[in-house]
Amino acid sequence: MGLFNNPLFRRPWMARTSSILARIADDLEQYLPEQSVLQAFRAAGHVWRERQLGPVRTLHLFILQVLACNAAMAHLRQMAGEVFSLAAYCQARARLPLTALQALLRESSAAMRAAADKAVCNQGNPVTGLWHGLHAYLVDGSSTITPDTPDLQQAFGQPKGCKPGCGFPVPKLLALFDAFTGMVVEMLGLPLYTHEQSKMWILHPLLKSGDLLVGDRGFCSFVHLAMLQARGVKACFRCHQRKKVVFHHGEKNRDAGADRTKRPTSEFVRRIGKYDQIVRWKRPEAMPGWMTAEQWAAMPKWLEVRELRYTLRANGQRTHVVTIATTLLDETTYPHADMAELYGIRWRVETRFSELKTTLKMRKLKSKSAEGVLKELAVYCLVYNMVRAVTTAAGLRQKVSPERISFIDALRWLLWTEPGAPIPNLIVNPLRPNRHEPRAIKDLQDTHRKLTKPRKELREYPELTQR
Repeated sequence: MGLFNNPLFRRPWMARTSSILARIADDLEQYLPEQSVLQAFRAAGHVWRERQLGPVRTLHLFILQVLACNAAMAHLRQMAGEVFSLAAYCQARARLPLTALQALLRESSAAMRAAADKAVCNQGNPVTGLWHGLHAYLVDGSSTITPDTPDLQQAFGQPKGCKPGCGFPVPKLLALFDAFTGMVVEMLGLPLYTHEQSKMWILHPLLKSGDLLVGDRGFCSFVHLAMLQARGVKACFRCHQRKKVVFHHGEKNRDAGADRTKRPTSEFVRRIGKYDQIVRWKRPEAMPGWMTAEQWAAMPKWLEVRELRYTLRANGQRTHVVTIATTLLDETTYPHADMAELYGIRWRVETRFSELKTTLKMRKLKSKSAEGVLKELAVYCLVYNMVRAVTTAAGLRQKVSPERISFIDALRWLLWTEPGAPIPNLIVNPLRPNRHEPRAIKDLQDTHRKLTKPRKELREYPELTQR
């Protein structure tokens, strides 16, 4: 018997090519039934006729392509085990309405997080999805790069330090993550030079009263805290670098003789601890350019905020002292040490973006139109949530936090397993507290010159590459 006729050799890839789309359809069905998909397309005004690459089939192929780390279309055709032209698939992808894909992302994300919350409520499970009874969310910004086309240059722009013809368009990403499951609630694609806080109001309706939002110093301002408080949403941000915070022991630091540049603009209310206090922030005099006059008029004149500071004792940290501003004012319910631990959870968002951009290859998108880029981002988030649903289910069953379940192991299982197969025991990443590595690599594999002039100019004058 030849090697290629051996059943043990044939079975793996035969199962993959014949059932991988069935696997995707089966996994999506419990969170996003086919009727819901069709309804979303109809609600977006999409009209189609029955064909091989209908909207549902095209969506499944799109998901498969991203699940395989944004594989080439020629590779996708081999993985799916189907016969279709690459041009037909491109046209079918282009026909998918952006609003429908974004709506499907929100609907599936809500269904997946609801299923996780239901599993957490099972009696006897030591893993909990709440922090002091609050549902925590993480917000942060990042970026990606796209092909260099005029449409994308106009829509997103490129870094100002890049010479014309030597850079790529860079969309700014603003993402809201569930802190427990790690799932993406929503992701926005914005022009590069857009401040995240100016578009954060778009994500506010996704938060409910009693939720908790955690972010870095870019989201910390009087206006943002006031907008969240009006919705009943709690907040915990690192203090902005321009905010002057002084922990007072009495009023000796507020006397008229002190340097005005070092005096805070807040009003001291009461002291909780040595580096823990309640103050009143005053509304700034200038209205942000992204707000309307009506929104500005609704802002309160004062806002009570809790300021606290803690020190990172571990060696190798770039940041040693962290100052936090939060609307969690009750020091009994939210002690100082717990607040420091809460802001430490914020760093998980960096791992989320790393899984998206490095593991799933979202660092370089392939679409050549602005709408196509936003579609690609929506499907990336949908795929990421599918993997995160697997890690959450495995973590709850294995009695560990979903954060510790290996993302790449869950991705491989999701991609290569038969439909209906139960989730096995996935790899659990070990805990490594206070582990810090230098930001350097040993393998110096990048030996090519950097492009400093357009390729057309270098082709005409190759001697320029020697300079």
